[in-house]
Amino acid sequence: MTTKSENDLMQRTTIGDFELSVFSDGTYFLGGGAFFGVVPKVMWSKKVMADEQNRVVAGLNSLLVRGGKRTVLVETGIGNKLPERMVKIYGQPAKLLENLSAAGVAPEDVDVVINTHLHFDHCGWNTVRKNGQAVATFPKAQYYVQEGEWQHGRRQHERDAISYISDNYDPLIKNGQMHLLHGDQEIVPGVWVKIFPGHTANMQAVIIKSGGKTACYISDLIPTTAHVDLTWGMAFDLFPLQTIESKKSYYAQAIPEKWLTVFTHDPTVPWAYVGRDQVGKMLVQAAG
Repeated sequence: MTTKSENDLMQRTTIGDFELSVFSDGTYFLGGGAFFGVVPKVMWSKKVMADEQNRVVAGLNSLLVRGGKRTVLVETGIGNKLPERMVKIYGQPAKLLENLSAAGVAPEDVDVVINTHLHFDHCGWNTVRKNGQAVATFPKAQYYVQEGEWQHGRRQHERDAISYISDNYDPLIKNGQMHLLHGDQEIVPGVWVKIFPGHTANMQAVIIKSGGKTACYISDLIPTTAHVDLTWGMAFDLFPLQTIESKKSYYAQAIPEKWLTVFTHDPTVPWAYVGRDQVGKMLVQAAG
């Protein structure tokens, strides 16, 4: 059963022995063309509404996983450290800590932070600034990301340098809190990471398994319910053909096994079940 808080800050469900809660860092603006890539506006505008500047509202959904001996936070939103030029473009809602606090979750309560990748809208609350220095927001947590993702970000390629802000992760690597992974692995019992290349070469999803049930924070492979079709990707995808192949791989397991899919950027539907209708068209089924 899924419950919804009165102020819409959080939604909660269970997967076996795990309690899963979605917390929002707020919403921000993305250009409709960037959000849907080569998909024509005449098609995507049937699913989402754009404003007069052709911007659409995107969510910033983090997933809190509680069960066993550790509390795991997947993704940390935009945070509060964007330079002013980026705030003018995207906004900076910075609601995650406030929303966690409203549910009684303090930064010290988080044991593990997993970043699917290191774009600024996925790891912004990894750190906060104190006395001019970026320090861990979650002081007791161990952080995890793929080493290949960090290596790509630190090279500052012309194509996507704006997406990587080193203060979100380099201080954590320097102090030993952030661990650089090499491929798929179990982070804590029942919580795994698995690479699904396409958006970036080393973007990882987070898979939670317990009691014969599975949930997956699929990140920017399927950022919203509007992106479930195989060929609907974002212009930000570095490897769009791999995005399609990764979606095929994900659906091959997630659909028959009825995985709960968590959507990182959907402002209204944080999770749902993905399936196909009788003619093979992708569809989204609400989690009840």
